[in-house]
Amino acid sequence: MSCRLRLRVVPNARRNEIAGAHGEAIRIKIAALALDGRANDALLDFLAESLGVPRREVHLVQGQKSRNKVVEIDGIEENEARTRLVGILEVR
Repeated sequence: MSCRLRLRVVPNARRNEIAGAHGEAIRIKIAALALDGRANDALLDFLAESLGVPRREVHLVQGQKSRNKVVEIDGIEENEARTRLVGILEVR
């Protein structure tokens, strides 16, 4: 069981947060700079923590140097992942 999510990532934000929808993608703000893969690492850490899965289960599949990214998350279905991320957005 795994899923792939399309993301629109905004690096160098004030804090890590889910910012809503961006078309079919989920918009996520990351505090780390887009330098030497720091924002990508911070994104994967943030997703793992937000979804309650181990970090080793979250992989960047596409968009290493782009704001548009595709991540694969093992151990969770797409509907569950989206529900958890939307739940975090609604709590704010």
